[in-house]
Amino acid sequence: MVLLIDDPDPAVTDTAPVQISVLIPVFNEVENVAPLAAALLPALERLERSFEVVFINDGSTDGTERVLKDVARTDRRVRVINFRRNVGQTAAMMAGIDHARGAVIVPMDGDLQNDPDDIGPLVRKLDEGYDVVSGWRRDRQDAFARRTLPSRIANKLISAISGVHLNDYGCTLKAYRREMLQGFRLYGEMHRFVPIYAHWQGAKLTEMPVRHHPRRFGRSKYGLERIVKVLLDLILVKFLTRYETKPIYVFGLVGLAFMGLAGVSGLYAVYLKLVHGVSFILTPLPLLVTLGFITGVMCVLMGLLAELLVRIYFESQGKSHYTIKSMLNFDGDE
Repeated sequence: MVLLIDDPDPAVTDTAPVQISVLIPVFNEVENVAPLAAALLPALERLERSFEVVFINDGSTDGTERVLKDVARTDRRVRVINFRRNVGQTAAMMAGIDHARGAVIVPMDGDLQNDPDDIGPLVRKLDEGYDVVSGWRRDRQDAFARRTLPSRIANKLISAISGVHLNDYGCTLKAYRREMLQGFRLYGEMHRFVPIYAHWQGAKLTEMPVRHHPRRFGRSKYGLERIVKVLLDLILVKFLTRYETKPIYVFGLVGLAFMGLAGVSGLYAVYLKLVHGVSFILTPLPLLVTLGFITGVMCVLMGLLAELLVRIYFESQGKSHYTIKSMLNFDGDE
């Protein structure tokens, strides 16, 4: 990973805080990054707030790194992180969050489909007291059958499972208060679930329409197979946020369900034997009883093991399973 900052100015440091950090993961977007920077920088200057633009080059192989280096040399407010290989948008987003200096974090796509002029309204919405403002591509400019329709179905499922109702989880353009992105790591396709995580942690969340432009250069890196990955990651997020500190509730419930299945199967087998004279070996019920009971016991034991691992994890790292918003009348409080 390389940070490209040329011609250092003693008046500016790499650790100096700014008000807005715009994070842009890119992969093979050689035709898009220069026009995006040319449109983005004036849009941010009009906000009259200090800012930085962080491009995260996710192992591009098409010359994107060279173009980003040229862009970074012309403006110190543009910073570049180059990955050695392609590891995915979520990892790129996590790297951007780790290295961003802004009090407000604004991720966006690098394919020119998000409009830089929408950043201002998103940031100003935060000024109204919100912690997360999520963009909604209400008039989406993508192929309906291949992209828009599957996305709408996924959004409905995600909202139903999570209990957090947004129209467009897939829109990268969002605005976060920095503190809402602290204390957790992103893996898989989990970057789209950050609003869910933040809401579960007590963040005040809203959604607002943003513009969406047709892709002019290159092609989308995502297909229909992403839906399955997203739904599996959603189940993981649900588990981590609800049962991270009490996994026995999940494993134990599944174990009891299997034991219950074993019990019902056993009673039915006895009923068939006593009432209808059906031998145990003529039905699969004895096998179902055995497998159900063994599986149930294993699930309960796994839950107990998970409980031990949770305690080892928190205690070995000195972490707590709660977060404090503020403290009053304590030494060192504000």
